[in-house]
Amino acid sequence: MAEVLQQKSWIQRNLQGDPVIWGVAIGLALISIVATYSAAGAHAFRKFGGNTELPLIKQMIFIFLSFVMMWFAHKIDYRYYGKIALICLVISIPLLLMTKFFGTNVNSASRWLKIPIVGITFQPSDLAKFALIAYLSSILAKKQQTITEIKTLDEIKETFVPMLGWTGIICGLILWSNASNGIVLFATCMLLMVIGRVPFKYLMMLCLIGMLAGGVALFNGQRAKTFMKRIERFTSKKQSDIPYQLEHSYIAIATGGVLGKGPGNSTERNFLPEAFSDFIYAVIIEEYGLVGGVIVLFLFLVLLYRGMVTVARSERAFGGLLSAGLSFALFMQAFVNMGVAVGLGPVTGLPLPLVSMGGTSLLFTGISLGIILSVSRGEVVEDNS
Repeated sequence: MAEVLQQKSWIQRNLQGDPVIWGVAIGLALISIVATYSAAGAHAFRKFGGNTELPLIKQMIFIFLSFVMMWFAHKIDYRYYGKIALICLVISIPLLLMTKFFGTNVNSASRWLKIPIVGITFQPSDLAKFALIAYLSSILAKKQQTITEIKTLDEIKETFVPMLGWTGIICGLILWSNASNGIVLFATCMLLMVIGRVPFKYLMMLCLIGMLAGGVALFNGQRAKTFMKRIERFTSKKQSDIPYQLEHSYIAIATGGVLGKGPGNSTERNFLPEAFSDFIYAVIIEEYGLVGGVIVLFLFLVLLYRGMVTVARSERAFGGLLSAGLSFALFMQAFVNMGVAVGLGPVTGLPLPLVSMGGTSLLFTGISLGIILSVSRGEVVEDNS
């Protein structure tokens, strides 16, 4: 009994914040290890000569590191993130430009920068997303009392011009090489401003700026033809226009049934491009059936719900807005990934957060969850004080 109490005390001291979020993160991580080990079989055979343990070991290392980052992030007072948001935004711009011109090219798109010496690649868009969400949350929180009453030109320049400008610049630069990522971030910013009580006319102004900047960035970007082709195929009613990836994703889902074929018994993993990343959800349904797919969806819905609970409990506007923005960003990315697998949207390159095989993307997901936990931890500490 004493040992159980000691363990409980250790958990309460070291794993603070919303325990449900910790549980969801652990559950998704366990699903990731099992699912990616199976889905990466064909990838391991082609790249590592059949050594399926190497992708598994890599995934386990990055999941462990993501939880380390989550732990550190949740121990830091969330108000600190508002102070460094603008610095991160300024750093993000040259990094995104470097990625465009000097980044590692994969599938005709430069989205990654390689870190010298260690040789690890990362997506600067992950840093830019966090920085923009934190910056908007900080500005909206500071102007909560007056944002609906701003009328003078100076007040507009001081409040709305920076928000609209940074949103247009960051989303436009991301759209330049990654349309789906830029669109999801823009939608997240819109939701955040709605919650932050930004007047309707300024939201419409943001939409106009977003469409203009997005259109210019997209049609002058690396993937303009690919993006338009995917939209055309998605809207087409011809059977022959179904993309190769979606065709095999549909087969995986259809043959999975209710309970699935069982762990490691997927056949479509051998045909699906990026089965361990973009189409991991289809492999999960094939092996674990509708039940497995519903469980994954349920975990992300719980994550969104607990993020909104944190928003409701937060007494500080910045904490609530920051939690809302990061929760929306994670859920929308997950929803797009799962929606693509079941045919609800055109093919994109967005991974399933904390489930798809990844590197630094897992680390930034861990940081985002850690910040949400930091907000919930801060409110718990204040309630107990």
